[in-house]
Formats: sequence, C-alpha cells, structure tokens
Amino acid sequence: MLLGNCLCGTIRWQYDGAFDLMTHCHCGMCRKAHGTAFATYVMGTRAPFAYVAGEEAIVRFESSPGFIRSFCKFCGSVLPNPHLGERMAAPAGGFDGDLGVTSAGHIFAKWKAPWYTITDGLPQHDNYPGASAPAVEHASDASSKSDVLRGSCLCGDVGYDVLGGFKAVHNCHCSRCRKARAAAHCTNGLTAVDNLHFIRGENQLVTYHLPDARFFSQVFCARCGSPMPRIDHDRNFTIVPFGSLDDDPKRGGDDHIFVGSKSGWYPITDSLPQFEGPPR
Repeated sequence: MLLGNCLCGTIRWQYDGAFDLMTHCHCGMCRKAHGTAFATYVMGTRAPFAYVAGEEAIVRFESSPGFIRSFCKFCGSVLPNPHLGERMAAPAGGFDGDLGVTSAGHIFAKWKAPWYTITDGLPQHDNYPGASAPAVEHASDASSKSDVLRGSCLCGDVGYDVLGGFKAVHNCHCSRCRKARAAAHCTNGLTAVDNLHFIRGENQLVTYHLPDARFFSQVFCARCGSPMPRIDHDRNFTIVPFGSLDDDPKRGGDDHIFVGSKSGWYPITDSLPQFEGPPR
C-alpha cells in the first residue's frame, strides 16, 4: 500500500497497486504548475487509487482542453489525477516511501527549461513516447531583452518582474519542498526583497505557513495552484520558484541542498556541490 498526502496533510490518498511507468515531464505547463524544472509522474491502473481524506479541499483547473490539474486549496500541493480513463497519474513527490519504479526517461524534453541540463543519460522524447504530436499544450519561454526577468502562474492571472538577478540558486531536496511542489526537488532563486515586483494578481495569492516550521511557507495562485515568489521580510530576501519564470535567468542551480532528505527514486547525476542540510 502506497500512501501520500499534500503538504498540509488535509488531503490524503492511497494506491494499493503497482505503478508501471515513471517519467520526468519538461512541458511548460508542468513546470508552471509545480514551479520546478520538471515534474515526475507515476502511472498505473486507476482502480487501486482512492482519496481517503480531504476531497472537499481539492481545487481543479483545466490547464488545456480536457486536461484537469488538481491542487490543495490550503497549501497548493499538486495532487494525483485519477481521471484518465482506466489509467491514473500522480506526481511522485506527493508519495511517501519507495514507489517500486524508476524513471523511464524524459518527455517533452524539447521544451525543457533553458536553465536546466539533463545529465542522467535516460531516453529523451520530444512528446509522449510513440506520439507524433504533443498531447497537451506547453507554455513557451520568452526571451528577455532587458535586465528584467518576467514570471507568471500557469493561468496567467499572477505576473511579476525580478530586477537585479539572483544572489544564489538552490536545488532543495527537503521533504517539505518535495511535498509542496509534489516533485523530486525544487529550484529556488534568492534575491533582495526590493527586486521583486508583482505586476498583476497579487490579491489572488494564497500563503500557507507550515505550523511546525520557523520560516517555511508556500505561496500559490488561488486559481491554478502554481507556486509563486515568497517575500521573506524576516530574512530580507525573496524566494522565486524557477519554474515560474518566463524568461531565461541564464543560470541554474548552484548546488543541491538537504540531500540527506532526498527521495529514493531520484538520483543526482550532475556535478554540482551537495550538502546534507542547508548550504554552507
């Protein structure tokens, strides 16, 4: 029995079966929805899946015609999608423990984030394996013509600008980030508070603060659930989910942090520095 839950624990689910496929998806919509470089999904037959608590807290958003994405209205975590006919798909980061499957490769790799490099040697597909055209639409990455980096949520209701670049970029593998983003890890850029400017939709942001955490919070769009920048006034910096960027920041992660908590199904294959806990 595989168990999973959202970050706040309101929504819980179980899967009493075996997944038969895992893929890393690089489409623009998955990157926006999770706020990450890619989303990792597992698939299997639908019948063994069930929500066991909190279904009333599920928000559904149609990201493309007929394709429904779901998230928790309280914490923003991306949720499983059990509505694919006889099949179901679920973000791997929402589960606990060993999933019994490893990744078969990368899909929609043609549209991967320009700041992310695939280094694991797994097969790369422009679409779904065996498909001649994308089954879902993808968001395109605009090219910035100034020192302003633009970002937005998946539905487009929230938009922001970042001035001055980032002083650090971390790939974080802590259990909180994995649950919050429902992904293998997050990639967050740190910049000064004054560098971030919301240009629309700030009143649509929801902030969830983890009760037992001193600083950790998740900020997301109320309509589509996309992770959005979080301003940390106590520490005087802003945390920007790199998957929400529309422009290429011309840099990716500096390191991997909290690798002592990383998932067992995602191996780190690049040469970036690794830290068991926070960066030193």
